[in-house]
Amino acid sequence: MSFHSIDGYLLDGHPAKAEAIADALAERSAAPAAAPFYRALEVVGAKAADESLIALRLVLAGKIADDDAIRRLREILGRVRSGDPAARAEYVREMDAR
Repeated sequence: MSFHSIDGYLLDGHPAKAEAIADALAERSAAPAAAPFYRALEVVGAKAADESLIALRLVLAGKIADDDAIRRLREILGRVRSGDPAARAEYVREMDAR
């Protein structure tokens, strides 16, 4: 898995959300599915819900950003932030799984 600053924000809170969004906008993917997320991030910036960053991250990993996938990652991220050592590896597997 290639880490992005969005991963750092989602997993650890570092960098800050505004910086993670600025990085995402500065290094845009050419994937057509990512374009609407970039447009939204340009408009709302750091006010964007974490779910929008999760969805963009899924798209960048070549995944479908449907409700189930977003909810699954949200739950995993909650466990990461609660200190579950297995959850970080689970996040990586979710981003790597083809």
